[in-house]
Amino acid sequence: MGRAPAPKEQKTAATPFWRQKSLEEMNKTEWESLCDGCGRCCLVKLEDEDTGEIHFTEIACRLFDAGACRCADYANRRRRVRDCIKLTPETARGLSWLPPSCAYRLVSEGRDLYWWHPLVSGSTETVHEAGASARGKVVALETEIALNDYPHHIVKWPGKLPPRVKKPARRAKGAD
Repeated sequence: MGRAPAPKEQKTAATPFWRQKSLEEMNKTEWESLCDGCGRCCLVKLEDEDTGEIHFTEIACRLFDAGACRCADYANRRRRVRDCIKLTPETARGLSWLPPSCAYRLVSEGRDLYWWHPLVSGSTETVHEAGASARGKVVALETEIALNDYPHHIVKWPGKLPPRVKKPARRAKGAD
């Protein structure tokens, strides 16, 4: 949580903003564009009361649009879903359950984005083509399954990288 922002690269016109700026320095448009649309953060998570360990499920928030892999009411999500977390630079550094492919997590750790990220690939479909999204993996919305049945839907894939994916390298200071 106390991790310092990544060192800034030497700025050039060709250097993408996420390599030039810390999370705090990004404007609203840049910040929002970091979301790759994977939908993993919209999955219901369960916390083990004894260990504090977080477990992902294959159950999504009631506002999740499974086809688009996005929130169906993003502007009003926090009013409609009591435990929806607003991601900030501080929370991006402190939420241990953010998926390893999450751009907010990667940038906060001084790492680059994966090839499938829309800011890199130029397409919103590559996150799905890479198998990095929740598309086709959600079995139900939280309102469709009894709370007692949630533990039967714990899955490991949201906390892992898709198979055969090269991890993004740490950026060298001054590198493009």
